[in-house]
Amino acid sequence: MILLVLAALCGAVFIAADLALLPAALRFAAKPAATLLLMAWAWPRGAQQLLQRRWLRVGLVFSLGGDVALLWPEQGFLPGLVSFLLAHLAFIRSMTTQSRFGRPPWPFAGYAGLAGLLIGLVLWPGLPADLRAPVLVYVAVLVAMAGQGAAWWLQARSPAAGFAALGGAAFLVSDSLIAIDRFAGGVPLATVWIHSLYWLSLALMISALPSRLARWR
Repeated sequence: MILLVLAALCGAVFIAADLALLPAALRFAAKPAATLLLMAWAWPRGAQQLLQRRWLRVGLVFSLGGDVALLWPEQGFLPGLVSFLLAHLAFIRSMTTQSRFGRPPWPFAGYAGLAGLLIGLVLWPGLPADLRAPVLVYVAVLVAMAGQGAAWWLQARSPAAGFAALGGAAFLVSDSLIAIDRFAGGVPLATVWIHSLYWLSLALMISALPSRLARWR
């Protein structure tokens, strides 16, 4: 619990620095520190789910890489996109150690429909031509991650699956806000909503692994 509190404090420092309420230089320490603290909280979890734990850790490492890349929003946008795409693939693999991929299919269809509406009605006119293909690939993988979390919950109805489903949904909302803020005119207090939801999504994904004191069924 101490690690979670420290992660939240580092996240708050990053957000305050990003809003110019604190020195901007703090961004470069606070953002990776928040994710590193979440990784430390995750590390001892899942002793009975070794494959799931391994892929979750891979996803967290790639998430950290994306965090660092996006500290430079222009130069780091494409590397950050690739890093988070690999993180999503790792999270999908982690979830499929406990569930069948794509069963049932309707959560995937639902998320894909929402993503299609967002892209077609809101984002497409503002997307640079050279980013359209990478963004579409990224959105497809993001939808698959959120869909698999929901599918796992529908298969198992367990607390672990519920955390994964909520984590995937939070990640989808966070990344949607990034896209709207970057390509469709901006979001008020964007950094507050985007980063709060992002770190919440990681905490929820990690919570899909039982702690030493809990054993999900």
